[in-house]
Amino acid sequence: MTDRQYSEEEVAAIFRAATENAESRSLTGERAGGLTLTDLHDIARDVGIPPEAVTRAAQSLAIRNPSTPRTFLGIPVAVSRTVNLDRNLTDKEWELLVVQLRQVFHARGTIRVHGSLRQWSNGNLHAMLEPTPTGYQLRMGTSKGDVRASVLVGTMAIVMAGFVGLMGGMHDTFMSVMPAVVALTVGGSIFMANSVFRVPKWARLRQQQMDDVAENLLQSTRNSGTN
Repeated sequence: MTDRQYSEEEVAAIFRAATENAESRSLTGERAGGLTLTDLHDIARDVGIPPEAVTRAAQSLAIRNPSTPRTFLGIPVAVSRTVNLDRNLTDKEWELLVVQLRQVFHARGTIRVHGSLRQWSNGNLHAMLEPTPTGYQLRMGTSKGDVRASVLVGTMAIVMAGFVGLMGGMHDTFMSVMPAVVALTVGGSIFMANSVFRVPKWARLRQQQMDDVAENLLQSTRNSGTN
C-alpha cells in the first residue's frame, strides 16, 4: 500500500479525514501530485498529525470512491468493489470474511483456494483475494446476465407490435390483429420495465452490500494490526 501514488484530490480527502485542523488542508499546494503513503506520513509528522490517522483515512478512501458500474444502454449490468490491503489475510480472517459474505448476500457459495489465491463465488457473484505488487486486494463483483436479453426481447416485441399494427391498418384488418398488437406491446413493456426499474435497484443493493463488506474488512484488519 505504501507505493501507491495519490492524486491531489485524494491527498486533500485523506488529510480532511485525518484531521479537522485547517492548517492540514493547505498541505496539498506544493507536493500534491504523485505522493505515496510514506510521503503523507512525513507531511503529517511535520504538522503533528498522527500517521495512524492518515493510514486509516487512506484505507477508507476506497470506500468513499466506489467503482463505476458497467452499463448497457444506461442500465447497470455489473457492479464491483476492490479493497486494497497491505497484507494477506490470515486463515481465520479469511474464514470470518466468508461467513460475512454468506450472511450479507444470503448465499452459501463455493470456496476455492490456489496457493495464495482465494475465491468465494455464488453464480455471477464472486469475491477474490489476490496478491498485488504492494500487498493484497479483495476484488468483489457481480453481473446481471439477463439484462441485455430482456432489453432486446422487449424492444423486438414492441417493434413487432408496431409492424403488425401497421400491416393490419394497410390491409383493413387492424381490429383482427389488435389482440396480437396488445399482447406484444404489453409483453415488451414488461421486459423493458424489468430492466429499467428493477435492475438499478438490484445494482444499488449489491453496491451497498459490497461497501459494507469492504468497510468491515478494513476495520477488522486495522484492529488486528493494533493488537
